[in-house]
Amino acid sequence: MKHILSILFVALISTSIFAQNDTAKKEGMAVWKTLSKITFKMEKDEFMGFKVKVPVFSKEVLALDGKEITVRGYIIPVEGYKNHKTFVFSLYPYNMCYFCGGAGPETVMDVSAIEGIQYTADPVILKGRFELITGDINELFYSLSNAKLVSK
Repeated sequence: MKHILSILFVALISTSIFAQNDTAKKEGMAVWKTLSKITFKMEKDEFMGFKVKVPVFSKEVLALDGKEITVRGYIIPVEGYKNHKTFVFSLYPYNMCYFCGGAGPETVMDVSAIEGIQYTADPVILKGRFELITGDINELFYSLSNAKLVSK
């Protein structure tokens, strides 16, 4: 009887963990859908001396600013394939990301992690404080600070 109860307990815990991972995965993908809700307008950049495309964030994107979010994506290393505290995070894998593929700038974000996160080519789920980056055309639109790895 104890053996059966032990097996049921392990099964219950396993189911709970998988359900949590599925929830985090769904939340993580929903964030990218929200972040894609931007448009662009042409605006003169005084420093550069010509018009550049600047983002116009939707109210849904603006509502995320300063909030803790969970996001699923791919690590794009900026300093080799090791543990990273700062890196680019992408909706798409390395070969399809904004820098190497045809994705848009709304599909990547800068990440500052609390602890180093080991590079992997597989998607991971992160949690952290989301911030919009405005006013500098040389920066990415989005940032995730105090990030931590939720799951692989």
